[in-house]
Amino acid sequence: MVTRIQIAKPDIVSEFSQHGPLFRPRELSSIFEAKRDFWRLGKSMTLTAFTRFMLDKTDLRHVRYEFPNRAVSGFTWGDVPTLEVVLGLVDGSYLSHFTAMRIHGLTEQLPKTIYVSKEKPEGSSMRIDDEPFEQDAIDAAFNLQPRISQNEITLPDGKGRLMMLESAYHAGVGITSGAINWGGGRPLNLRYTNLERTLIDVVVRPFYAGGVFEVAKAFENARGELSGNAMLAMLKRMNFGYPYHQAIGYYLDRSGYKSSVVDLYRRLPMERDFYLSHGMERTRYITRWRLHVPEGFEL
Repeated sequence: MVTRIQIAKPDIVSEFSQHGPLFRPRELSSIFEAKRDFWRLGKSMTLTAFTRFMLDKTDLRHVRYEFPNRAVSGFTWGDVPTLEVVLGLVDGSYLSHFTAMRIHGLTEQLPKTIYVSKEKPEGSSMRIDDEPFEQDAIDAAFNLQPRISQNEITLPDGKGRLMMLESAYHAGVGITSGAINWGGGRPLNLRYTNLERTLIDVVVRPFYAGGVFEVAKAFENARGELSGNAMLAMLKRMNFGYPYHQAIGYYLDRSGYKSSVVDLYRRLPMERDFYLSHGMERTRYITRWRLHVPEGFEL
């Protein structure tokens, strides 16, 4: 006996094909409720039964990523690359840090971990744009090892990891999107940090970018492409409590940028000593930038 849902299957497939390739659970429910009468599905047809039929008889696929902090789940129409799925299912998420460095051609490495970030909501407690920190607070924070996120999963193909990070609220400054060649059959539609935002982020969290030596290489590789003015305007909008302009200026100086670019950061107030990274054991002090850097790393 042919059921009503089997009769309606061509219309259902047509509808989902037009909506794809990603569906959140609430979107699947909305389509079902909006179209059930048109498809002449019986009152006994529940969303659960409808979903089971779709998973069994159509190209609908269920996806679920068990991040330690929060599971991400939804549906795809056919096979969709993991990066497009995660970015599509997590509101406001974007590729960042070492992964964004790869997108911009700032590293020769092929990082085994993919970094995805999501800003905390406006007004959340995770903000770092209060008044500048006092020297004793800076010393105490940067003498400790950094807190590395454990919110990561193994990629479905088993070839690497995917880490979901949370950042302070910055109103999406420096986040862009476009088609990126990720080495597959087609370019992927992805959200990611632009060049200037990427370099700011890796200065702030070098441990998510392969360390300070990789960050230094990224600044070297960005010469000719980086806009010092655009990065400075972005840094001011992000309004950090820590004097990251001293670290950025040092990287620019070390990488041989024009004095006109370096001076943009030299002219900013340098009222505190600062650190290039957390937990450095042996350091040198760069008086010009009031900055502690790893021994052997100085200009």
